[in-house]
Amino acid sequence: MRFMLLFSRQGKLRLQKWYLATSDKERKKMVRELMQVVLARKPKMCSFLEWRDLKVVYKRYASLYFCCAIEGQDNELITLELIHRYVELLDKYFGSVCELDIIFNFEKAYFILDEFLMGGDVQDTSKKSVLKAIEQADLLQESPEPAVMSKRPELALRRGRGEGGSSVQQEQG
Repeated sequence: MRFMLLFSRQGKLRLQKWYLATSDKERKKMVRELMQVVLARKPKMCSFLEWRDLKVVYKRYASLYFCCAIEGQDNELITLELIHRYVELLDKYFGSVCELDIIFNFEKAYFILDEFLMGGDVQDTSKKSVLKAIEQADLLQESPEPAVMSKRPELALRRGRGEGGSSVQQEQG
């Protein structure tokens, strides 16, 4: 997979993930062109199209288009299934995902995508394990202090360098 885009029916880009180094100028041009092509297509038309030297696979869910650009030898049906799996993951996490969830929680949408795909290839096909990893990351983010840190960080730093261990050592030193 070269890249994935999420955009609205109004042509507002909501999420973009690039798996191949491309200049910002070229990215903007590609996004603009591709959105115009996809948005101009009728709903009953095929979800696959050839564009530039790539194959484009897209699917509309409610007001959002999920669009992937893949290499010529890649399978369009598997890509369509990947899009659907990503939507299922978003649905499970957000509880019936909508465009506003993506807008206001874009970092979570990216995180879910990164747990699912890495470098444009599937990292994990199990919804359960992807959602578990996301849940664990949420717990880490919500915890007030890391488990390894002391309540007094200056003591933790000293201990790490072999200083200030116990009160007995402090009395002797």
